[in-house]
Amino acid sequence: MRGKIGMHILGILDRHTDFASAHVSPRNVDAWLPPGYEARDRRYPVVYMHDGQNLFEPAISFGGLDMGVDEALVRLMEAGQTAGAIVVGIWNRGDDRWREYMPRQALAAPGALEHFQAEAGGDVLSDRYLEFLVDELKPFVDGHYRTLPGRESTFIMGASMGGLISLYALCQYPEIFGGAGCLSTHWPAGDGIVIDYLRSALPPPGSHRFYFDHGTETLDAQYEPYQQRADAILQAAGYRRGVDWITRKFEGAEHSERAWRQRVHIPLLFLLEGREA
Repeated sequence: MRGKIGMHILGILDRHTDFASAHVSPRNVDAWLPPGYEARDRRYPVVYMHDGQNLFEPAISFGGLDMGVDEALVRLMEAGQTAGAIVVGIWNRGDDRWREYMPRQALAAPGALEHFQAEAGGDVLSDRYLEFLVDELKPFVDGHYRTLPGRESTFIMGASMGGLISLYALCQYPEIFGGAGCLSTHWPAGDGIVIDYLRSALPPPGSHRFYFDHGTETLDAQYEPYQQRADAILQAAGYRRGVDWITRKFEGAEHSERAWRQRVHIPLLFLLEGREA
């Protein structure tokens, strides 16, 4: 089932209800189309975003406030900073979120996988989740919408655990994703074990972009030391700060949709146009 959602949303939100998969449980998938999509015969880059129910509609968003992704992109378009993009919002499955968003290949140390599975209450599903994105969802999106399907126009983005699965997606499928936007990346998961994975899994520099950020309050107060370690790995691998990757620190910002709403335009612009806001 699919339906066009109206209300306060800028552009068109096309909802595919209970999108079926051979790899993961069904979930809703939203495709946001920018203003003018129906009137123009042009193709658009695509940003795949996790926690899709938190992106556009406050009534269904965690905490009652969405990230305002539609508003951010329309502002960038009106300012002439980007020609627009299609945003695909993949809803999370509640209790499965931890297991779908924790990078499985990062849990290679002895006992790490078993420890995480005991805490999460089941198997780590992130490899299957990425198979769903790459083998099922992306072909569907490219077949139903006017996309630019190449790596240089395909991006992935999320916040908190959504940041971890975004960087994991790029590292596991560097031929598919050209950039990853990671807001308030939850590095403490597994006591920073994903940073060790990043050291060995980063694709060669020059063809991919990474965006990282964090605040300084609530859960984000833990993140800076981890982020500094990740930054050192990127730099040592040859990634150029401000060109191939940026890291931003937001003083006073907490771990919430409200905080991410205030800065989501920055990773969108960096991924889509390769420059900072």
